[in-house]
Amino acid sequence: MNQLIRPNVTLTHHLGLYDRALHPEHFTMRNRRVIRHGAYDIELWVMRGEHAVRFGHRDACLTEAVGRDGTRLPESGMVTSFACNGEHDFDRSFNSTGLSYMTTVQSEQLSENLFEATLAEMRDYAEDAEAAVEAWGDESGENLTVVDFQRFSKEVHVQCYHLIASGGHVLRSQTIFEHG
Repeated sequence: MNQLIRPNVTLTHHLGLYDRALHPEHFTMRNRRVIRHGAYDIELWVMRGEHAVRFGHRDACLTEAVGRDGTRLPESGMVTSFACNGEHDFDRSFNSTGLSYMTTVQSEQLSENLFEATLAEMRDYAEDAEAAVEAWGDESGENLTVVDFQRFSKEVHVQCYHLIASGGHVLRSQTIFEHG
């Protein structure tokens, strides 16, 4: 049996939070969903190892974008950005618009066996949850991006998972967008 060899590479994702919508020209979108729920709407963009989520309420919106090394996130309208290494929490209320944002990001490198088990588990989860998914292969193996969400009356919870075979890299983010 051939054993998959993965280079010991640490990928760096970056998260950008924006107080505006982003234009799709910055991304190579593979899957897109637009959902209206009560007084707000959300738009999910799924890319290979990346995602963007726009949350809109009335005339205001916030957009979370996560890009990999080599993806240049736009600077205009950026509220904050940070590298998604290790664990990171961020929250911010926008009093002028009544919107708030909270996120927790966790990045880790898994052994080959644990990565393969996590990949299989995430495939099952995505299918059961009817999540937005992009799966692809490259020289390092199978990769997967999953974006799932739960709607509530004044908020939406978004879970994003990026499993990158190169180095067994896994990035998880849990975000809450809320309107007042």
